[in-house]
Amino acid sequence: MFYVYVLYSKKHNRKYTGMTVDIAQRLKEHNTKQNKSTKAYVPWKVIFKEAFKTRIEARAREKYLKSGVGREFIKSLLF
Repeated sequence: MFYVYVLYSKKHNRKYTGMTVDIAQRLKEHNTKQNKSTKAYVPWKVIFKEAFKTRIEARAREKYLKSGVGREFIKSLLF
C-alpha cells in the first residue's frame, strides 16, 4: 500500500504533504530532523492520511492535495 499524508506543526503553523509506504517510519524521520525541508518545524503530527493500491494513484492524490483546491481541503481539516 502507498499512503498520502499531511503533517501539521502547530508550533509553527505549517503543513507538509507527502507520500510513503510506512507512515510511522516517515513521521519518525520528520520528527528526528532527517528531512531537509521539514527539520526546522518539528514537532509534526499526522492530521490526514489515505491509502492507495498503486504508487500512481497515491502520487495523483498527493499532487491534488498540493494544488490550490487541495490546500483548501487541508485547511478545512484544521478548523
